[in-house]
Amino acid sequence: MKETLHKITSIAMALTVLFSTMSFSADMHYCGDHLVDFSIYDKVDTCMMKAEMTKTSSSCEVMEMEMDCCTDIEVVFEGQDDLKISFDQLSFNQQVFVASFVYSYINLFEGLEENSIHFKDYSPPPLIRDVQILDQTFLI
Repeated sequence: MKETLHKITSIAMALTVLFSTMSFSADMHYCGDHLVDFSIYDKVDTCMMKAEMTKTSSSCEVMEMEMDCCTDIEVVFEGQDDLKISFDQLSFNQQVFVASFVYSYINLFEGLEENSIHFKDYSPPPLIRDVQILDQTFLI
């Protein structure tokens, strides 16, 4: 349970750092009140309003064949840029901390020198009666 909690926490922290530093833009092109084109990471294609003008357009007059009723909206989500840490300017206390952390982390995962079998000196309990035969319970 503890290992699963650690994995979930580490994945959540990694995703938090990823999404807080990621930036993207979304471009939308509206003709009147209708969304014509939507694009992420790319520019939208503008429509040819002079050729596609119809009488059902509510925001533009039929006589006005101009591009005034088309709008382009760009929404930009900026991520933060201040996560860059320079390791060449560490103080002495920080260097001691990093060295002790690395030393303790490496020694944390030392394995056993030999494979020890703890139950090799003990024999199993004697079989007095075979319960599966007596109850006639068999795995099929």
